[in-house]
Amino acid sequence: MKFYPYHYRSLLSLGLPIMIGQLGMIILGFADTMMVGHHSTTELGAASFVNNIMNLVIITATGFSYGLTPIVGGLFGRGELPQAGNALRCALLANTLAGLLMMVALVVLFFNLGNIGQPEELMPYMRPYYLVLLASLPFVMLFNAFKQFTDSITETRTSMWILLSGNLINIVGNYLLIYGKAGLPEMGVLGAGVATLLSRVVMVGLFLAVFFMRKSMRPYREGFWSLGWPRQLIRRMFTLGTPIALEMGMETASFSLSIIMVGWLGTIALASHQVMSTISQFTFMVYYGLGTAVAVRTSYFNGQRDHKNMLHTVTAGLHVMVALELVLSGIIFLLRNHIGGWFTDSPEVSATVLTLMLPFFIYQFGDGLQINYANALRGIADVKPLMIIAFIAFFIISLPVGYLCGFVLKFGLVGVWMAFPFGLTSAGIMMWWRFRQMTQRQPTPRA
Repeated sequence: MKFYPYHYRSLLSLGLPIMIGQLGMIILGFADTMMVGHHSTTELGAASFVNNIMNLVIITATGFSYGLTPIVGGLFGRGELPQAGNALRCALLANTLAGLLMMVALVVLFFNLGNIGQPEELMPYMRPYYLVLLASLPFVMLFNAFKQFTDSITETRTSMWILLSGNLINIVGNYLLIYGKAGLPEMGVLGAGVATLLSRVVMVGLFLAVFFMRKSMRPYREGFWSLGWPRQLIRRMFTLGTPIALEMGMETASFSLSIIMVGWLGTIALASHQVMSTISQFTFMVYYGLGTAVAVRTSYFNGQRDHKNMLHTVTAGLHVMVALELVLSGIIFLLRNHIGGWFTDSPEVSATVLTLMLPFFIYQFGDGLQINYANALRGIADVKPLMIIAFIAFFIISLPVGYLCGFVLKFGLVGVWMAFPFGLTSAGIMMWWRFRQMTQRQPTPRA
């Protein structure tokens, strides 16, 4: 046990800046939902549907970019800095290509928005908001590549400050454009989309400035410019990134595709789902900040072939994860009677939000468990099984359970949410088992 404090400190040193940046994203999500909700409950319902679809795509895109972590983390662990810079160059290309494929899928969905059973009164708000967020996706992909690169070389404070700066721009833009302040037009939910687009453009610009101007980036810039486009490296990014993207996409689908079922229950259910989804993103993003630190440290020790410290890192990550779960769940429990009123003036929405707290608290441990071991597997580049695990947990277990509880057993929105504890906990157990199998066999190969 004497070695765990070292790993706790290392994980928190790396993870806290990521968590702070992620908290900035959560504050932004809170601000979006609050401002839109107080402008109009109808617009909140429209934002709920579009945000859930876009979050599905963005988290899938983020998962694809995570394929860079074991590559750069291993190179950094071995001191091969120019090669790490070259990996960033290839990642920018790979992420752009993956983003274009996702945009094609989103365009197809846009032309079918009216055919999936959503309330007709929401369509005039959904369509323009959807298009603006669609236009921001290429900037999300470029940002993800830079963020994974800087996190993997342990410069996690860089992405933290850039995220916080972008979020500040977004929140101010929300206030000005949603409500029409400072002589600007009152755009409602569309204004929230425009502010989001602007902030994402600015964040990519800041990352470019950091990479091409900061002295500490000089060894990476040398490899970025001089080592070309090695096809093997680009193929490896797709080989690693695609399974992670599919795993995270299927996990998010257990939430985001549930929005279709929620839409069958009406506008109040959609608005309530959006509020609780925002709360669940709060815990998820904090947990994933720690999970990213687990992946970075695991890939670092894997690159050095230090099997013992790799295992200690993952176990220490689980300890810290459980502590975070207890703290965050306790805070939300104490605030449970007030949360709905933060986001909307509708008493019906506030009352419905309160009914969703029980399934939310139940799935916290499963969420933390699967995040810790998904990132441990990512750190050792054992990512293909994640696709199978995610398919079983989220498509075979979670979504059918949601339909069964919500509509066959007639528990409504609470029934849809009862699926999440089943999906997340089963995923966590399977990922733990896979990691245990891989690490008991033999020391993992280099990433």
